[in-house]
Amino acid sequence: MNDQELREDLAAAYRLIALFGMSDLIYTHLSVRLPGDGNRFLVNPYGWLFEEITASSLVEVDADGLPAQPLSFPVNPAGFVIHSAIHRARHDAACVMHTHTLAGMAVAAQKQGILPLNQISMEFTNHVAFHSYEGIAADDNLSERERLVRDLGDHPAMILENHGLLTVGTTVAETFYRMYYLEQACRIQIAVQSTGAPLSLPGAATLERTHAQFANEPDKGQLVWTALRRKLDREQPAYRS
Repeated sequence: MNDQELREDLAAAYRLIALFGMSDLIYTHLSVRLPGDGNRFLVNPYGWLFEEITASSLVEVDADGLPAQPLSFPVNPAGFVIHSAIHRARHDAACVMHTHTLAGMAVAAQKQGILPLNQISMEFTNHVAFHSYEGIAADDNLSERERLVRDLGDHPAMILENHGLLTVGTTVAETFYRMYYLEQACRIQIAVQSTGAPLSLPGAATLERTHAQFANEPDKGQLVWTALRRKLDREQPAYRS
């Protein structure tokens, strides 16, 4: 993809995160690596709501989150700490998404992580990394970058304990797919737990078989992404501008 195509993809992701109720006012970030040398990334301008993001409003930053051009709105370098750590270490992680949702934060406050309560959940059960809470991720604790990378390992998703959710992928489409369904797994878990009824949990063999079935799906999330882009083109075409 060229720079403009990546801008439109990432702007679409911001709009969709807002549309599906996964944003946190002006906080959290979605980022994508630009092609070429130099570790350049696109990220949102600090102070914009996700529903306001357009392709042209996205800011090009370096690996430390420092902008490559004059800005009317600032970039939040401290908020880019998590992204920069992963982008530096995981070259397959072209896109990184981080959210603070009610369901995601509620599960992030639980010791057991994602429970296999539904088929959706089983894509993630036992296959999501964990990172212990160390305070707000900021430039005064750069050593946390090493622990973030260590804890994520080669996983496609991570629960930031007492904090929120994170997904990575080779494309914006793949990363959004993972975030959307990781969020759904969390919403299912909170809904089921709220009933107080005994939980029905499948055995280990069934879990591994189901996870493998999900893992073997080709073009992870691309069909969904194409449909979602059509939806935005109908309802919020300004995201491309």
